Amino acid sequence: MAVLNLRSLAGGRILRGSQPFGMDTAATADFLERHGIKTVVDLRSEYERAIVPWQLANGSMSKAPVELVENPLDPRTASDGLQSIRTAEDLGELYLGWVRTRPDWVAESLRPAAHGKRTLIHCSLGKDRTGVVSALALLASGAGHAAVIADYAASTAALPTMLKTMAAAWRLAVPEVPEEAFSPSLMLLQSPEAAMEYFLDRFGLEFGSAADYLREAGLSGSELDGLRRR
Repeated sequence: MAVLNLRSLAGGRILRGSQPFGMDTAATADFLERHGIKTVVDLRSEYERAIVPWQLANGSMSKAPVELVENPLDPRTASDGLQSIRTAEDLGELYLGWVRTRPDWVAESLRPAAHGKRTLIHCSLGKDRTGVVSALALLASGAGHAAVIADYAASTAALPTMLKTMAAAWRLAVPEVPEEAFSPSLMLLQSPEAAMEYFLDRFGLEFGSAADYLREAGLSGSELDGLRRR
C-alpha cells in the first residue's frame, strides 16, 4: 500500500495525504525520496500513531534527513459531540471549532512549508484535519473558494479504499471497534463540498482573510510570504 488520497498544493511545496498504509521501512524510504519530501507533519493523536505508525529505519525515514513533526489534534478531545454530526453543516462547524480553539496547531502545521521545505501534511484519512490545514494553505497562497472546495471534495474518490484499509488496521489493534464505525454512510466519513463551503463562508466572517488568521496564530510576514511563493 502507500500514502493514499495524495495530491499537491501551493505549487507542489505541500503534499497532503492519508496516514501510511502498509508501508515497511524500505517502502517508506522509497516514497519519501521519490516525492522529495523533507518534512512530514503528522496531525494524528498519539493513540492513532500507535495503531498505524511510520516505519523508521535506524531512526530515519530515508537516506536523506527527513524531519518528522508530530503536531497532534485528537478529534475526541478537541471536539464536542462527534457522534452528533449528521449534516455537511455540522462537519463544517466541527472544522470551525478547531480553528477557533487551536490557531497554534494550524500555524505549526504550515510552518515547515512556509520555510520552503517540501512537506507532507497528513492525518488518518487526509480529509478533515488535513483538509482544514490545506484549505488555509490554499487561501494563503491566493486560491479562491472554488479551488479550495474542489480540493477538499477530491478526497471522496479515495474514501472507499481508505475506509476498508483503515478498518482492517484498527480491527487488528482494537478488535472491539464496531464495524459500523467505518461506515461510509456516516457524515463524519464523507467529504461533501457543502461542508467546506460552510467552513469558508463562516471563517471569512469570523477571521477575515487566511493571512490575517495565520498572522494572529503566530506566522511571521516572511513565513506568510513563503506560503505564497511558488
